[in-house]
Parts: sequence; C-alpha cells; structure tokens
Amino acid sequence: MAWLAAGEGYEIALVEGKVAARSTTGRTAGRQLKSLPKALREHPEVDRLRRLAEWLDRHEAACMAQVDTWMVSSLPVPTAVLARVWPDEAWQNALRDLAVVGDDPDEVGFLRDATASGELKVVNLDGETVRLSPRTVTLPHPVLLPDLDDVRDFAAELGIVQRVEQIHRATWLKPEELAAKDTEVRDYAGGVFPNRFGLAARATNLGYRVSGGYATCAVRDTGRATEAAVWIGEPYYEDEATTGALSWHDADGRAVRLTEVGPVAWSEGMRMAAALYAGRKIEEGKDAR
Repeated sequence: MAWLAAGEGYEIALVEGKVAARSTTGRTAGRQLKSLPKALREHPEVDRLRRLAEWLDRHEAACMAQVDTWMVSSLPVPTAVLARVWPDEAWQNALRDLAVVGDDPDEVGFLRDATASGELKVVNLDGETVRLSPRTVTLPHPVLLPDLDDVRDFAAELGIVQRVEQIHRATWLKPEELAAKDTEVRDYAGGVFPNRFGLAARATNLGYRVSGGYATCAVRDTGRATEAAVWIGEPYYEDEATTGALSWHDADGRAVRLTEVGPVAWSEGMRMAAALYAGRKIEEGKDAR
C-alpha cells in the first residue's frame, strides 16, 4: 500500500495489517519507525487506516469462512466465480493450493491460478501443471479423497500450505458396524468444564454455533442438509458443565439414525465433539486422550 501524508514530517501506511509510520525529514527520512509517534496517534488519517485494517481483517475472515463452507458442504462452485474473485488477495489466499476436482472426479489438483477467462491452473498428482475449464469445481472434503495419505505426502513434497484446513483436516471414518436404531455417539461425552459459559465460549471460539443447549455445525452431505449437535448444558447454568452425546438432525429437526449419516457429516460432527472434549478439566492420573 502507498504511503500517505499524515501531519508534518510523517507518512503512514498499512504494513502487515498494522498502521506504520515513517519520517519524511532528517536523517531518518524514509525509514519505518518502530512505533507510531505520539503526534500521530489521534490523527484522522491514522484512524481511517485503522478502520480499513479492521475491515480487511473481517473481509479475510469472511472469505475463509465461505471457502470452508464450500469445502465442508461439497458444494459445486462455478469456475467463473473463482475467476471473478481471484484478483482479490483475501480470496486468493483462501483458495490458493486447495485441492479441487473438475469434470473428472478422479482427477484431483491443487489450485494455483484462476484467469479472467475462467481457466484454472492446477498442479495434478503427477506434478504437472494443467489447465482446466470446467463449468463448476468442487473443493472436496478430505474424507472423500481417495488415497488421502498419498495426497498429503505429495502436498508435503510440493510445499503446499493451505489457509483453509482441507487435506490436513482431522477426519473420522464412519464405522461399518452400527446399530440400526442408534442416533447418538458418546465417544466424547463426559468432558467436564468449570462452567457452562466456558464450554459455550470454547465452542464459539472454535467456530461452532451455540443454540439453546447445543453446540452445532451444519453440513450438506449426500445431497441433504444435516446438522451435528453436541449437548453442552442449559443456557445460563452457572455450575459445572459436561459435554453430552453427539447426534445429527435433518432439515426438519428430526434425529438421523447413525447408519444414515453421510461420511462428511460424520467426520465433521466427530471433529466438533473431539475439539470440545479436548478442552475439559483433566484430573491428575486420569486419561488425557
């Protein structure tokens, strides 16, 4: 970003998301200062840049959240949309190096560029840069990727770094043997927290929605909307709180049998339950799994 005049003898700019200043006079002219001079702290231009930085942070977070939603929900994304948003640095940072699938579901590649004409440049699993022009692409959830360990190894060789957690996202495979009528999983039930507020705060900080007595995450899997939910206790309950069972519900709020839960919904629900449980109180000598 260009340096802007601010007050007599100073210029300011956003540097790595923060307002920085440099002197325009004297021996230090052109050199970035370690901190904002007192004379600039209440300057209108400094305030404007601070507000711009806050907006950019919110915009970046929104881009990351949208891309994560596309990935978790396995939604087809028009290639034209990717081409349209790619010049925006926040969108580009969220999308670059994500695994994408075009017309051929067996052809996975890491996204490197999207041109204005709607063409995608990806590095395929043979290490070759290829051009794709599908009408839509998906950003597959890792549980849907065949040979995920091989994909991870290849990504490590390429030095792939994903801003949106995809190929290194923790996954849980649905067991083959499940009771036909069961609707709950209790693998991560029983995690004790000092109070319900702390447990709810942990859920929110992890990016999950808290509604009533549950922490929830929404997933679109096998063509239908599903919501995973973990019981975290009644709202406004001030005493010790304990994580409850994990369950899934359809768009009408009905419990879904475990045998009918899709692979992505299963993995994301277990991921949420495990992440909540990990913050529990651990007594000395007890299992710290």
